[in-house]
Amino acid sequence: MKTWLSIRAYAKLIDRDFDEVLELVDSGAVVSKEENGEIFIETDLQDRLPGTSLRGGEILKVDMETGDGIQFVEKTIGTILTMHEKVMGAKDETLEALRSENSFLKDALLSMQELYDEDRKTIEALTAELNATREELEFMKRKYRLMWGKVVEKHGGAGS
Repeated sequence: MKTWLSIRAYAKLIDRDFDEVLELVDSGAVVSKEENGEIFIETDLQDRLPGTSLRGGEILKVDMETGDGIQFVEKTIGTILTMHEKVMGAKDETLEALRSENSFLKDALLSMQELYDEDRKTIEALTAELNATREELEFMKRKYRLMWGKVVEKHGGAGS
């Protein structure tokens, strides 16, 4: 992302003197514009001056001849390893949380299956009881039809 910084802010950002930055503007090494008498320089975190690197929001000068470059590389590798350890730790925590959640869901599913099985057995028992009651009712209907049929025949035959 490109932004416009005042020349003084830009000089502070790259840790250079105001005059050095002014020379860069004059030579055209940086993109600049002037508004209301103030000079602004276009910056991008990806576009940095040679010999500088961005780390933790600050600009570091890398001088390979004095060994600062080697220290910078060592610090960068250390930072990367630390970040890697944090990512791995977070990954392990996430996996453990997922395992715990899966275990909980498995237990809940087994519990629901047990309840379903109990309900199915109850339904089967109630269905059997209902069928027995229907058969008994049909038997009683036939019995009363036979009884009342004989009564009607006796009284109907005698009164006729």
